[in-house]
Amino acid sequence: MATLTEGKKAPAFKAKDQNGDMISLADFKGKNIVLYFYPKDDTPTCTVQACNLRDNFGLLKNKGITVIGVSPDEVAKHKKFETKHDLPFILLADPELKIIDKYGVWGEKQLYGKKYMGLIRTTFLIDGDGMIKKIIAKPKAKEHAQEILAAW
Repeated sequence: MATLTEGKKAPAFKAKDQNGDMISLADFKGKNIVLYFYPKDDTPTCTVQACNLRDNFGLLKNKGITVIGVSPDEVAKHKKFETKHDLPFILLADPELKIIDKYGVWGEKQLYGKKYMGLIRTTFLIDGDGMIKKIIAKPKAKEHAQEILAAW
């Protein structure tokens, strides 16, 4: 598992989006990207976070920011999530945890005193040169777009 830091090159990735199209980091050369990792489609906190980004999508887009969500869910589940909540951004399917491992966001979590392995909610702001500008560990779901705008 990688340990990434601000100022380092963002790891390359390639995966299918909710439409089944292959998307890679190289597709966004010269653009600012928000690469946000979330545990699971249609769970309460993940939905709040996605809807916050949806509701502020215009502000992010006006700042030249492309939003990409990544979770271990499959393409079909992402499509349902996108449709149900009218999400205007890319959702990448990573069921084999390839991108998740490259970005070091899989680890031990705890819920009700039980420890388990899972995705650690994290957001990476990547500039047009493919460098990690900012890492937002434990983003606030209800205020995530504001955290991104403040950091950019």
